[in-house]
Amino acid sequence: MTEYAKYITASAQDKEWGMYLTVAGYAHIEPHHDYPPRIHPSGYFFTWEKGRILDEYQINYITEGTGTLETVDGVFPVSAGSLLVIRPGMWHRYRPGPETGWNEHYIGFKGDYPGYLFKEPFFQASRPVVYIGFQEPVLRLFFEVIQLVQEEKTGFQQVCAASTVLMLSKILSFVRNQEFAGKSIERNIRRACLYLRENLQQNVNIEQLAAELHVGYSYFRRMFKRYTGISPAQYHLSLRLQKAKDLLVSSNKSVKEITSELGFESSFYFSRIFKEKTGMSPLEFKRNQSQVS
Repeated sequence: MTEYAKYITASAQDKEWGMYLTVAGYAHIEPHHDYPPRIHPSGYFFTWEKGRILDEYQINYITEGTGTLETVDGVFPVSAGSLLVIRPGMWHRYRPGPETGWNEHYIGFKGDYPGYLFKEPFFQASRPVVYIGFQEPVLRLFFEVIQLVQEEKTGFQQVCAASTVLMLSKILSFVRNQEFAGKSIERNIRRACLYLRENLQQNVNIEQLAAELHVGYSYFRRMFKRYTGISPAQYHLSLRLQKAKDLLVSSNKSVKEITSELGFESSFYFSRIFKEKTGMSPLEFKRNQSQVS
């Protein structure tokens, strides 16, 4: 069995950063071997009979073998390519299959910022096992973090925190892309995004756009939002408002001229929408940017 674990102290400065690591490690667990390894201190070690509750977040990437994770929400099978996602206060227990063992790579972290990240529905507590397959970029980040922890140079906590956020982002991206990979709807959404970017000067009828792509409107709208995070109409509006910001800052065009150029029905409507989305009127935005520059 090959293993490494390091439990990390955090300074007040590290904690003020908003996110800091508490542990990082890896282990190769042979079949029929005791689990968890005895290298873990009492706050982390657990027995299968009692399980454990942590006061931190942990992610554990299983790259080989199989096993089981159990929480109050049920029993979840673990296969190679699975990611175990543990939240603070969540009772859990997990172990490799006796016939297979497994390879695990894990980090633990705390802070205010992880709490914000884990509000994302993707990381819901009822879904503690996420399958991502073998993703070399994720595994590389695990080893980069472990290397930083081993060296423990000044500022390593902040770099580890950034790497952990990047890791979570890549995991989210991999899983979301699995849903669309190779499907015609992804190609249609990409075509729609390009069309919306190239037609900022007018309102676009989204139902008509879906029909031209030979996709049902409700399905298209639902999948577009899952792919981009916002509806097609909001996607188009955000692009038009960004173009309006650019024109307000980089040109001498009036609000009326910008309204006409971007195809809004009236200056009143444009100004109202602009203020709803930015918190200030077009003229206030222009003055504010002039003062900054």
